[in-house]
Amino acid sequence: MGEIHMSTTAVILAAGLGTRMKSALPKTLHPIAGRPMLLHLLESCHLVFDRIIVVIGPEMENVARAAYPHAVVVQHERLGTAHGALQAQALFGTGEVAVLYADNPLISPATLRRLLDRRAEGDAGLALLAMRPADPARYGRVLMEGGYVTRIVEWADASEAEREVNLCNAGVLSADAARMRNWLQRVGNANSKGEYYLTDLVELARADGVRVAAVEAPHAELRGINSRAELAEAEAAVQHQLRRAAMESGVTLTAPETVFFSFDTQIAADVTVGPHVVFGPGVTIAQGAQIRPFSHLEGCHVGPDAVIGPYARLRPGTRIGQGAHVGNFVELKATDLGAGAKANHLSYLGDASIGARTNIGAGTITCNYDGYAKHRTIIGSDAFIGSDAVLVAPVTLGDGAFVTAGSVITANVEADAMAFGRATQTTKPGRAAAFRAARAKPKG
Repeated sequence: MGEIHMSTTAVILAAGLGTRMKSALPKTLHPIAGRPMLLHLLESCHLVFDRIIVVIGPEMENVARAAYPHAVVVQHERLGTAHGALQAQALFGTGEVAVLYADNPLISPATLRRLLDRRAEGDAGLALLAMRPADPARYGRVLMEGGYVTRIVEWADASEAEREVNLCNAGVLSADAARMRNWLQRVGNANSKGEYYLTDLVELARADGVRVAAVEAPHAELRGINSRAELAEAEAAVQHQLRRAAMESGVTLTAPETVFFSFDTQIAADVTVGPHVVFGPGVTIAQGAQIRPFSHLEGCHVGPDAVIGPYARLRPGTRIGQGAHVGNFVELKATDLGAGAKANHLSYLGDASIGARTNIGAGTITCNYDGYAKHRTIIGSDAFIGSDAVLVAPVTLGDGAFVTAGSVITANVEADAMAFGRATQTTKPGRAAAFRAARAKPKG
């Protein structure tokens, strides 16, 4: 017979207000690499657990929306971490239950699997995650004896000898559902804050004669995020990982420490990224593309061998074709720029489709918004748009169309036609000299 799979449940505590963040936004929704903390942890848990339960506080509808489609329960009174976990007991089912914190967003799936595997060995009824940070600071210390945890002592209550211990509690616990319910129900609040602490499960397990195991993982994974400074430290750690991964996959970063990725940035091999480039969510870059310095990309696709920047901005919905060029201070939004097309200087192209090999002159803009709705500009292949042209959407320009510099185009231009949309020039000989002379007369 095959091995019987025991169901696994992750309970994520996300009811904390995060007062040290000094923010109206719940702590767990603050982003790291362009994604809220909670979603980082949900992604890891989704790869390991059969079901996920998120415990939120009252009036935290935005956290509930972020947790969708996972189950959500409300901790109406914030009476401590054990109390929060207890609110989910009706959904524990059978099998294994792990309790995690939403402000520990960087725990990897591999570490979560190691926690469950340790429990599956059968010698310990409770397992926890522990770490050895370079600076243990005020973390609770995990005291061991004979290979098992004897207790967790908070820094404030620890003796000098206990403070020398560098194995620290990360807060994550795992046990079978029945024991987890029993211990959570028995946790007391006889402490200075009158709260029900999850760490008390260790003492309860020991009192029941149950062994407690510790699974060590890197501090970089298990760090808690409680302040803006810690959020910045976590961001730096994640960016370091993303940069290393990009370079190991064949991407050239000429100044890695200045490039910022999003959690989902996808870059093919042989792409070169210059200094001070920022990738927002939803960016894919094809092989051989160049992203030059000081460019900002989000929600876009850059095709093979395309050149972006310097100082270019690609906004959501933009697709850049093979070998196309987007140059200095050019912004594209919801625009398809065809293969080999060029927009090299000082242009705004919004809600546009631009054909292959078309040249967009400096200062060209598409007027896509009339104050009420967005409209699209369609330009065919091999067209030429002169400098400072204004294309008032909705408008269509055919293949090979030619728009003269400074034109305002409000009507369609057929293929291979030349369009003039500017006022006729008037020249008055000598008028400039007369104007200067009049201005130079003394005022009497």
